[in-house]
Amino acid sequence: MNPADQHRERSARDPLAHLPHKIRRAIEITPAAGTRERIVDITTTGRRTGRPRRIEIFFYRANGATYLCSGAGGGATGWYANLRANPAFTFHLKNGIRADLPAHATTVTDPTERAAVIAAIVDDLNQPHDPGTIRPTHPDDWADSRLMRIDFD
Repeated sequence: MNPADQHRERSARDPLAHLPHKIRRAIEITPAAGTRERIVDITTTGRRTGRPRRIEIFFYRANGATYLCSGAGGGATGWYANLRANPAFTFHLKNGIRADLPAHATTVTDPTERAAVIAAIVDDLNQPHDPGTIRPTHPDDWADSRLMRIDFD
């Protein structure tokens, strides 16, 4: 079975089942999670240079999966372009537990999945205890966001 098929099969069950318990807990954030729990670094491969590019970014959980999203406005982002060119990257946990996790990104283009994920992200951000700075927010504000689903190797 090729790696892409393995990712899809694992995702259909429990996409985090193969990870150690402490790492799973760090990724399985809920709307009650604070800012620190949501921040990770990712290292992508530069689409033009081929060099590693590390940035800090928020990640989100929706419908049992892990996502990266560019946020409201949907402006161009280097990380998104890099992942479209080379979907393999490293997801660096750095809060409470440190781990460098090999992962693959898949662009979310299905309108139904996009709408459900963006609605979940917005609901999360609109929690009264929300640690973020974007509030209140509405799904329409996020319609053009760059959205990637993450599968951990």
